[in-house]
Order: sequence, then structure tokens, then C-alpha cells
Amino acid sequence: MAKSALLKSSIAKKVAMALSGLFLMLFLAQHFFINMTSVFSADTFNSISHFMGNNPLVQFVIQPILIFGVVFHFIMGFVLDFKNRSARPISYAKNNGAANSSWASRNMIVSGSVVLAFIALHFYDFWFPEMVYKYVDVNPLNETRYFHELAEKFESPVRTALYSISFLLLSLHLWHGFNSSFQSVGFNNKYSRSLHKLGYAFAIVVPFGFIFIALFHHFNH
Repeated sequence: MAKSALLKSSIAKKVAMALSGLFLMLFLAQHFFINMTSVFSADTFNSISHFMGNNPLVQFVIQPILIFGVVFHFIMGFVLDFKNRSARPISYAKNNGAANSSWASRNMIVSGSVVLAFIALHFYDFWFPEMVYKYVDVNPLNETRYFHELAEKFESPVRTALYSISFLLLSLHLWHGFNSSFQSVGFNNKYSRSLHKLGYAFAIVVPFGFIFIALFHHFNH
């Protein structure tokens, strides 16, 4: 009975983590779309950013949910990884993990930790200055400041390199995480193969798209 309850608890945690991961991927796609407009039109990027940054629904409802989703997803990841390691206290004499699984699947906690560090950097670079600008210094609205602020962040080659490396690891994290999320929620039917291909495409296009954006602003500063 205890084992059954423990198994159900572990499955519930995996499903919760999977759902939070899928939610964060929707945010990532939306964030990618907005940032990509900066490559083509500064005015469009400024307009969208101004709307998102001053919309009460986005600021006081969606944004807190997003922050909770980020914290919840990574806490659950560390909890599940700790439980998995605790369940095998004695290491196998010989364990050739590469023969049965990919590097991405075996090192989700590693790539996830780097992604978490990247998110912290991203908050430090963009979210905290935005909160200070609007709610601490209470500066007047300026609809044209967003493009300049974005471009300035990628002037530094060090910061640009850190962002690029982080997105490479995000790509690896998504490569395994997308399909793993759907498996955790029990999605397994005739559409699964197509969904897997979509997941792999997402894991390549979005992170490498962010790298392109960073490099574009760095070399066109």
C-alpha cells in the first residue's frame, strides 16, 4: 500500500512537472516571437513591448503565474532527480548510460541548472531594471526605449556568449523535455510521431533563433 501511494505521488509529480514545462514552452514561443520582431522593425518591437509591459492583465496576472511556473518547474526537477538518485544509493559496478539513452536525457538536471542560472541572469538584465524603472523610480512612459535597451544588453561579447551557450543547453533540455512531457501526461497515439518531430523542431528553431537575435544585435550595435 505504501509503495502504491509512493508510486502515485511520483507519477503526480512527473505530470505536474510536465505540465509546467509545457506551459513554460508556450511562454518561450511567445517571447521568441516578440524578440524576433526586433530584428525586422524597432518600431514593432517597441509597440509590442510597451503593450506587454503596461497591460494590467499581463503584469499582475500572467506575470506572477509565469514566475510561479518557473520556480515550480525547477523545484520539481530537483526533487525528482534527488528521489531518483536516492532510490539507487549503490552505484552499479559498470553503467554504460550512453548505450541506452542520450546525453540530454541523462543530464537534464545539468542542462536545467544552467537554464535556471540563465533565467536568473535574464531577470537581472531585463525584469529587475523594468520593475525599478516603472515602480521604484516611477519614470514617465517612453514607448521607444525598449529596442535601445535590448540592443545595449548585447553590446558585451561576454554577455552575448553567455546567452548563446545558455540557449545551446536550453536546446538540449528541450530536445528531451518536450517529448518526455507528453509521455508523462500519457499522450501516446497515432499523432505521437508527428508530435515528436514538432518537439525536435521546437528544440532547434527557438533556442537557435534566440542565439541569432543576440548575435544580430551584437554585431549591429
